[in-house]
Amino acid sequence: MAGAIRVGVIGAGANTRVRHIPGLQAIAGVEVVAVCNRSEASGHRVADAFGIERVTTDPEELFSADDLDAVCIGTWPYRHSEYTVRALEAGKHVLCEARMAMDASEARAMLAAAKARPELVAQVVPAPFDLRSWRTMRRVLAEGALGTLREVQVTSLNGNAFDLGAPLHWRERREYSGTNTMNLGILAETVERWLGPTGTVLADASVGVEERVDEDNGRRVRIEIPDGIAVLARMASGVRVTYRVSTVLHAPRDPGGISLYGSRGTLHWSLDDTMTLAMAGDEARPLPPDAGTEGSWRVEQDFIDSIREGKSVELTDFEAGVRYMQFTEAVWRSWNERRVVEVSSV
Repeated sequence: MAGAIRVGVIGAGANTRVRHIPGLQAIAGVEVVAVCNRSEASGHRVADAFGIERVTTDPEELFSADDLDAVCIGTWPYRHSEYTVRALEAGKHVLCEARMAMDASEARAMLAAAKARPELVAQVVPAPFDLRSWRTMRRVLAEGALGTLREVQVTSLNGNAFDLGAPLHWRERREYSGTNTMNLGILAETVERWLGPTGTVLADASVGVEERVDEDNGRRVRIEIPDGIAVLARMASGVRVTYRVSTVLHAPRDPGGISLYGSRGTLHWSLDDTMTLAMAGDEARPLPPDAGTEGSWRVEQDFIDSIREGKSVELTDFEAGVRYMQFTEAVWRSWNERRVVEVSSV
């Protein structure tokens, strides 16, 4: 694509302000020219901070603008599908913040809209946990260095929601977050990046903190989204994966990581994106990323490169985003309905 790429932002939340706007503005020939926020006051604060020329509260002004090439959607998930579909129909490239949607049906609507406009780039902000090492992980598994995979254990335990007096967060509100649960979907996207799609899930969950105060109105709101969950998953390849995720545990002994146990060795991946490899009979040793493969955050650059050069979206395309949403909704159904759920049926 020749000439400057002009971008409009809808929903300037924390990640948009910290990552997307600065990331886009750092790219030569890219201009962030409009911001749409829920109020004019909040929009003007963002515009003033980043030197953005236009402010609106109506997303339609961005969709219909002839001088905008792309839209970055940074709202809460409850608007992702609606705004993505509308932007693509209006001929705009789309970078959509994770989580992709409220549920699998909304995600499929987004994918259908993207397929109807294949000349446009449609990208979901990827799970960022393994950006440094995912290529090395894939190489190790493809070469069979661990032998036959016997089990994978995924752990993410923290006290982020331990404080009973903390205010209600949008991630705890189903009307804004849908079937997304804590960082479970991000972990599943990471696992599927390495191992392929998930086949079935069996889940159990709990809501430890049942109510919080909504700071906007001072009312206590009942929480439906779990703050503790366990999932027994079976990958399409047959490998068993167990997930343990909680945000209400004080000082957990094992805060987090993913362990892959094979017949020839064990690979431990930590949430700081470092790895150790222990072959049978040997002690664990650090496993650095393969030379020339170490990745980092470059979401905005990848988005612009895909627009300019026609590169396929790798992290993360809408097909992977749909699988993410199928997994999270399958887990939601499983723990509510007390049954095994086949992910592809969602």
